[in-house]
Amino acid sequence: YRELLFSTCKSCCIWFANSSWLLIIIHHTDTIPAPKRGEIVRQIGDALRQKIKVLGSLVSLEMGKIFVEGVGEVQEYVDVCDYAVGLSRMIGGPILPSERPGHALIEQWNPVGLVGVITAFNFPVAVYGWNSAIAMICGNACLWKGAPTTSLVSVAVTRIIAKVLEDNKLPGAICSLVCGGADIGTAMARDERMDLLSFTGSTKVGKQVALMVQERFGRSLLELGGNNAIIVFEDADLNLVIPSALFASVGTAGQRCTTARRLFLHESIHDEVVAKLAKAYAQVRIGDPWDSDTLYGPLHTKEAVKMFLDAVEQAKQQGGSVVCGGKVINRPGNYVEPTIVTGLPHNAPIVHTETFAPILYVLKFKEEEEVFAWNNEVKQGLSSSIFTKDLGRIFRWLGPKGSDCGIVNVNIPTSGAEIGGAFGGEKHTGGGRESGSDSWKLYMRRSTCTINYSKDLPLAQGIKFQ
Repeated sequence: YRELLFSTCKSCCIWFANSSWLLIIIHHTDTIPAPKRGEIVRQIGDALRQKIKVLGSLVSLEMGKIFVEGVGEVQEYVDVCDYAVGLSRMIGGPILPSERPGHALIEQWNPVGLVGVITAFNFPVAVYGWNSAIAMICGNACLWKGAPTTSLVSVAVTRIIAKVLEDNKLPGAICSLVCGGADIGTAMARDERMDLLSFTGSTKVGKQVALMVQERFGRSLLELGGNNAIIVFEDADLNLVIPSALFASVGTAGQRCTTARRLFLHESIHDEVVAKLAKAYAQVRIGDPWDSDTLYGPLHTKEAVKMFLDAVEQAKQQGGSVVCGGKVINRPGNYVEPTIVTGLPHNAPIVHTETFAPILYVLKFKEEEEVFAWNNEVKQGLSSSIFTKDLGRIFRWLGPKGSDCGIVNVNIPTSGAEIGGAFGGEKHTGGGRESGSDSWKLYMRRSTCTINYSKDLPLAQGIKFQ
């Protein structure tokens, strides 16, 4: 695996160094402009769109999410390709006013070179799409390591991309794939030929990746864990709250980085909301992910089931009460019951632990100031949301004394981010951002260029040579 990785890195780097996206047509060579790179990415999006149901089925088969979510994930890749096409016409830096007469000050942006992308099992297609589509319009080559448990869809997507590249007289190796485990990820993090490494996964592993990349003074883009909260005030529209909390907590069986894990309810509406939410949980259709009637599928692995049971037991030991769920479902597969736990204090250790499972901790609060602080007291800072009609409270929530997360929502769930906005979070979430209007800058290097087009050489502090 290590030798395969190194040879792949070498072939990608040789391609980039020798051609730097040079397109050889008949007898002349020219640099591919960014809009032309955007056209190639558009073709990739179209090719994925033609295979969207097949790829969605593969996502569902390997990961376990329901079919409609699998298709939706591939659609995200298609959408980000469309978005990247637009960005390809917006790449560039300003011409700045120089203090010196006869001089021009220019901000120049160039591709970083080779972008490594390590993705997780829970979004085996979309996360690669967020990275590769934008990296490609910037002129980079990509090396992808998907999760070992979702290799089939990684291979399928890579083959589709390679066909588009080859149809454009470009080598398919511009977007290469390497399959394997942690040893491959470690090699990518330590390899100085990896100009940028994008890693999506747990905070624990992300810390190790960050240290290895930083040790060689490399660049990393980290998308790590989230312990996301929904805050519901007494004036909230419960017709919005119930489906939002349900969708955010049980979607993808609680295996999203943006899954709602904490639900803060104002004490005056706590019992009413819990009762309505428990009723909604009871109506969730659990079953085969390929069945169109299924809303909730299995966890990804047996290890995930064990972690679910351990978390439920810890919640009980720390004073929590299981309102619904909390058990393994007696059927083939890694199925567990969507779970609601009440009665825990806001600072209970299990509440501060990101449990990658469908467990929602419901907590009471009295005052706005305290609940904003409780939202921020966990180590992660990915997504957050409040439900209220109070305009002043909304802007306090968005301001410096409000949420410290990278995603700050109002009257919508914590999950379901759009590609037009930057996606990522603060603190132990890693600080990285993917997608969004200026996301292309992450995949490029910036140079400040001063051009003297005069016959004079003005020096600093008025120094003159006789």
